[in-house]
Amino acid sequence: MASTLFFLLLLASAAIFQGVYGAIGVNYGTVADNLPPPDRVAQFLLQSTIINRVRLFDYNPDILHAFAHTGIAVTITVPNDQIPHLTKLSFAQQWLKTNVQPFVPATNIVRILMGNEVLSTANKLFISNLVPAIQTLHTALVNASLDRQIKVSTPHSLGILTSSSPPSTGKFRQGYDTHVLKPLLSFLSDTKSPFMVNPYPFFGCSAETLDYALFRPNSGVFDENTKLLYTNMLDAQMDAVFSAMKVLGYEDLEIVIAETGWPSKGDPAQVGVDPKCAADYNGNLMRHVTSSAGTPLMPNRTFEAYIFALFNENLKPGPICERNFGLFRPDMTPVYNIDILRSTASSSVPEKPGPSPGPFVAPPNPSPPSPSPRDGKQKQWCVPKAGVDSEALQRNIDYVCGLGLDCGPIQEGGPCFAPNTIRAHAAYAMNVYYQTMGRNDYDCDFAQTGTITYANPSYGRCKY
Repeated sequence: MASTLFFLLLLASAAIFQGVYGAIGVNYGTVADNLPPPDRVAQFLLQSTIINRVRLFDYNPDILHAFAHTGIAVTITVPNDQIPHLTKLSFAQQWLKTNVQPFVPATNIVRILMGNEVLSTANKLFISNLVPAIQTLHTALVNASLDRQIKVSTPHSLGILTSSSPPSTGKFRQGYDTHVLKPLLSFLSDTKSPFMVNPYPFFGCSAETLDYALFRPNSGVFDENTKLLYTNMLDAQMDAVFSAMKVLGYEDLEIVIAETGWPSKGDPAQVGVDPKCAADYNGNLMRHVTSSAGTPLMPNRTFEAYIFALFNENLKPGPICERNFGLFRPDMTPVYNIDILRSTASSSVPEKPGPSPGPFVAPPNPSPPSPSPRDGKQKQWCVPKAGVDSEALQRNIDYVCGLGLDCGPIQEGGPCFAPNTIRAHAAYAMNVYYQTMGRNDYDCDFAQTGTITYANPSYGRCKY
């Protein structure tokens, strides 16, 4: 699992969080009239934060343009009211041609979500068409040769569960279980796409369970059926979902946390609505999902998780808390500190991005920041661009090693063998070629799959 996670994270702009790689994303909502322009947001995320993926609640072309050449993994969303239309293949193909194909591969679109919490709408038209629309959109992606790069899924609230406590009794709501969720799970399994949920301990806690919800020390909750102790509410919610999936025979499917968060401000009667509680939840969430601890029923797992939300959104309706879930204020200053900001920018993004984007962030144990690229004296390395497919990278490895250059470090037992992924091995091999041939820009072209970085990719005993 660790090597798989490493590979997935290098496909996007890798994130360093307390020395480990973490799949930490953010929900980029735009229900506000005071937010910075998308291009500033994209560069801020890339250069100043550890966030390596974003989820959009629509498919805003200005935002998709802004994230071009950043390598940040982008998830877009089909609004609920378009679901019935996407059951028609001709409509789905045209939708792709208009809203997706003009932006790839420059923008690293990795997932399309069919609606949001559709089962919770109780809209029979949306619900009955959900799985057919997902299947049809996938067919359109296959026809456009984009199905390997872009997966289709849909996020659910925990309202899809009829039972969740204790976690081992988790079951999907009757009717939805066999008519919607089982066909959906079958599709996700066939296409290697994740099941996505929106767990919110904030909405399930009380004054008595606040520490349990915030990952703070507490006495825990014991599941008599499994004899397992739960020390935080998120694990219990995730295991309830896992139990429901297991009932239908899909316990091996990946689960992604599409949305979770905690407000820093709320109504006086609400519990834990302050910056300290928000920092505790989101900071502990990040540590937990990247720790490989997993949950009591899913041990040793890491989870891709998207924090809600990037900004406080001043036009959102509802109670005060709805407008205060943001990690950042509109001026891009943090609402509270959870070590999500970098101390320095580590990527080599050109001021006017062209066809060679070049974002890459140093793996664990990076060397100190190099001098400014403008002084011409700093060290440079050659690494793969974000989003390059494995076949192209394998060709690069075969070419370099076939020339007789030293590929021993990426052979089994070598200091750079782990992580044992094509992308990691290609990074080492491509850099060997680049350094050997004289460090000219064209020595890192590799049929436009390579890019130059000023951040040292060395880690542990693996020296570039």
